[in-house]
Amino acid sequence: MLKRTMTRLKQKFNVSVAEIDHQNVWQRTKIALVTVASFQKPVERELQNALQFLDSFPEWERISTIYEWL
Repeated sequence: MLKRTMTRLKQKFNVSVAEIDHQNVWQRTKIALVTVASFQKPVERELQNALQFLDSFPEWERISTIYEWL
């Protein structure tokens, strides 16, 4: 389920996706979504759309979201 969802995120949105923690725990994961643009607004919109996509799966429960801007 995780690998398929990550692939769909990459195909549907302009983001890179990686599992960054809890690789050895089947009930839990931590993923990172990354995108790059010249301005912050398009990045916010793309990330918000990707998060809404993740939230549309009843199998997923998002516990926290952390944004970092560089």
